[in-house]
Amino acid sequence: MSSDVERRSRRSGGRPISVSFEFFPPKTPEMEATLWNSITRLAPLAPKFVSVTYGAGGSTRERTHTTVERIVKETRLAPAAHLTCVSATKAEVDEVVRGYWDAGVRHIVALRGDPPGGVGQAYEPHPEGYRTTADLVDGIRRIANFEVSVSAYPEKHPESPSFDTDLDILAAKVEAGATRAITQCFFDNDLYFAYLDKVRARGIDVPVVPGILPVSNFKQARNFAEKTGTYVPSWLTSRFEGLDNDPETRKLIAAAVAAEQVFDLVDRGVTEFHFYTLNRADLVYAVCHLLGIRPPQESAGQGQGNGQAAA
Repeated sequence: MSSDVERRSRRSGGRPISVSFEFFPPKTPEMEATLWNSITRLAPLAPKFVSVTYGAGGSTRERTHTTVERIVKETRLAPAAHLTCVSATKAEVDEVVRGYWDAGVRHIVALRGDPPGGVGQAYEPHPEGYRTTADLVDGIRRIANFEVSVSAYPEKHPESPSFDTDLDILAAKVEAGATRAITQCFFDNDLYFAYLDKVRARGIDVPVVPGILPVSNFKQARNFAEKTGTYVPSWLTSRFEGLDNDPETRKLIAAAVAAEQVFDLVDRGVTEFHFYTLNRADLVYAVCHLLGIRPPQESAGQGQGNGQAAA
């Protein structure tokens, strides 16, 4: 019987599949323990990088920096630190960028950031700050040769008047030096591929990595989707019907739904995924396992069990 790894290889045309994971900085000792348990659990899967989110107005800046520094010092993971333009001068942002470089960080996820009042509020740049993400990307690249990832929106950014405007903004970020785009989460793969066609037609050729959110709490995910304009297909709603008080079954359904989504993406040529972990490892680990992404010793053991030579 062929292994999951062999099936995965056939699905992807023999091209290797890579993953990255997103975490957020903890607010409490209990949340810190959860985060580091998740990092410990997912690290053996050898992600391409792990990103750490960053709050506006100083709300998580120090926690983000502390978390990123600890990843550098205590793991072999490559951290990507989020950075925004919100509520800060150029000098303040530049100081953060230099601090990341000095700490050993070589990858930044550059974002405009949400307004301090939250999603839906009007964004106003700091009078002495970077006005757009493209400006921020340019500033980062002037300071040091960072790898820079930026955001992309398969269903259009909620504030953009049109897809054309949205694509112009993405093009400006790439022209400023961005090397990768990571999408906001989506639940309908057709929307991702329609967006990718628009991106390529616009002449933007950087990787556009799908952002995957395994839905463990459907009500929470639906509320987030409503705020960000993310389409929630009716079939997804029906999968979670009647499970409000059944967390164990919800977890099983969540793993199945996420696996279906990534397998369909792989079948259609996608080989790189960014998982929004919400600092929880189990669902993401399960999906990666189904993709054939496993710790080296496990993969070696599987190969021997199938009569194959261990690498």
